[in-house]
Amino acid sequence: MCYPKIDFLYLSEEDMVKAGVKDMAGCVEAMDEMLRLLKIGDFRMGGQNGNSHGCMVMFPEKSPFPEMPLDGPDRRFMAMPAYLGGKFDMAGMKWYGSNVENKEKGLPRSILTLILNDKDTGAPKAFMSANILSAYRTGAVPGVGFKYFAKEDASAIGIVGPGVMSKTALAAAMAVRPSIKKVKVKGRGKASLDKFIEHVHTEYPGVEAIAVETIEEAVKDSDIVSVSTSSPTGDPAQYPYIAEEWIKPGAIIESTAALRFDDDFIIHRARTVTDNIKLYEAWEEEMKPNAYNTIPIPAVRVMDLIAEGKMTENQIDDLGDVLLGNIPLHRKEDEIVIYSVGGMPVEDVAWGTIVYRNALEKGIGTKLNLWDVPQMV
Repeated sequence: MCYPKIDFLYLSEEDMVKAGVKDMAGCVEAMDEMLRLLKIGDFRMGGQNGNSHGCMVMFPEKSPFPEMPLDGPDRRFMAMPAYLGGKFDMAGMKWYGSNVENKEKGLPRSILTLILNDKDTGAPKAFMSANILSAYRTGAVPGVGFKYFAKEDASAIGIVGPGVMSKTALAAAMAVRPSIKKVKVKGRGKASLDKFIEHVHTEYPGVEAIAVETIEEAVKDSDIVSVSTSSPTGDPAQYPYIAEEWIKPGAIIESTAALRFDDDFIIHRARTVTDNIKLYEAWEEEMKPNAYNTIPIPAVRVMDLIAEGKMTENQIDDLGDVLLGNIPLHRKEDEIVIYSVGGMPVEDVAWGTIVYRNALEKGIGTKLNLWDVPQMV
């Protein structure tokens, strides 16, 4: 930039696609590098601890103000700021509003945008559509886990919850384990199942895709299991459940959402891995006691068990430590890995930065002007 003039790049959803936002293999590699930077500390997120998921605006169940929105399923606004160093060296923030009722208007449940900023001045560098970006980075983080923990000859994946996040988790699995030949899908409704199966047949010709009736069927004989369901929080007994005896030895089970196992299995035999241990420590600090009642991801239950003195901190591993060689890739033969993915704004900044730089190189997007000279200095 040539200050004080500030121009920035606007990227629509179509622009983002042209700039490569759907390059899943590239996104997995970006998330791999991002996780390494997290482990060495070359990042900042929100909150005093620098690891907060973001700042959320919730609405009341009742309000004396007629224009104020009221609480409803998944109804919120959220700001997710971050800085990521290394080759990215970029600040940014994802901002979104969410409301299940959006679907009645033909809209996604959440509408997301990402702004990238100069790390020194705060000047905007890009303002971009972020729904596809967010979906792909959300799938790519599980993909990093699949890349390292899934068996090299993995042939079957079980999907619980046939939504957008499961499509990108599947894309990541296919990118790192092209040996997959069978996809088993558990969902609630026939329409969503049929749509997902059609997606598999279109995107991955020759791969078998079948609907199953139960979570048990999705899990049994699967080398990889990906769980991404919308589930009410508050009562863990209502979270989707996986029994130990269903799980294939050596399998990896990844969850971006509510999921429950027996505590005895979690404490004594499973291997818990997180995308960023400090994120779960922050949640435990912010949501205690019983953080799992609010944040239903399996590693949060582990943090609760540690707080209760039933587990120790050395029973939960951070993927970054595996990537940097600080701990072994496998602790025992045929271990079952439960990999929790919490979602972090550094992921959006990482993939957004790469797509932004692609757009600059290819001349994609619309240049907008903030000012030539600021009127108030």
